[in-house]
Amino acid sequence: MRLAILGAGAWGTALAVSFAPRHQVTLWSRDAGEIEVMVRERYNQRFLPDVPLPAELRLSTSLNDTLADAELVIVAVPVAGLRSTLQQLASLPSPVSVIWVCKGFESETSRFPHQIAEEVLPAAFPRGVLSGPSFAQEVARNQPTAMTLASSDGEFAQRTAKALHHPRLRIYSSTDVVGVEIGGAVKNVLAIAAGICDGMQMGLNARAALLTRGLAEMSRLGLKMGGKAETLGGLSGVGDLILTCTGDLSRNRQVGMLLAQHKSLANILNELGHVAEGVYTAREVHRIAQQQGVDMPICEGVYRVLYENLAADKAVEALLSRQPGHEF
Repeated sequence: MRLAILGAGAWGTALAVSFAPRHQVTLWSRDAGEIEVMVRERYNQRFLPDVPLPAELRLSTSLNDTLADAELVIVAVPVAGLRSTLQQLASLPSPVSVIWVCKGFESETSRFPHQIAEEVLPAAFPRGVLSGPSFAQEVARNQPTAMTLASSDGEFAQRTAKALHHPRLRIYSSTDVVGVEIGGAVKNVLAIAAGICDGMQMGLNARAALLTRGLAEMSRLGLKMGGKAETLGGLSGVGDLILTCTGDLSRNRQVGMLLAQHKSLANILNELGHVAEGVYTAREVHRIAQQQGVDMPICEGVYRVLYENLAADKAVEALLSRQPGHEF
């Protein structure tokens, strides 16, 4: 299959490395200097400095050339850049299949990625989302990973998942786009909470409780928005939650650990140098939860730490002081 991957960050590059031995892959970036260095060195020094780029992987700064004969476009830009990228695809003379891999909601509008796609792409463009427990570094190193490809068009989801699936990147199909996107978004907020928990050295019992109660919050919101319980209990829900809340490679968990050290958010983001989607997602999850009347105290605590200058230890104290109730 001829693949065009838009976005040469860690995730776009990792997918390009994973798919290049099996497909005709072109990786695109708008940054000509970045591509020039990658062509010369055959490494993405900024995002994946230890992973060589396959010889067969094409690199390009020409969007027109990249899309010219693509059968499938994988959009690997952050949610903030999704709308503008899809708008460029919408002007293509012929429909093309599109999947996105970003996780979160559009700032200010609180739109799901699939809602952005519905607003921007013509109906003739098949589309879906690829999500699940996956660190870019491990995918790029060909370590076993399993993900979910969801589309409202079940036949498209099955066909595309089968085409992309290989023994080290197992891809399952689904028609529950909302459930997959809710899981991918909310787990990043909960990972910040897990980082705070770990940064304060509260122990493994506390982390297990936080993950379990965080899953309850994710499920409440997901079901309210139309997602399915089995999706939220699957790869793109609990699977991604476990990985992001416990893995040392998680940028969102790192944010939480640095917040526990009373560092400012601005300094933390500058120190990381990479996008931590949970920081921006927390604001939108807070807004959506209020609109939908869904109780999400852990996500609420993260929001207050990030945007209301509540100290991390005070947020933890507030959560621990809540009155007990029925588990379900």
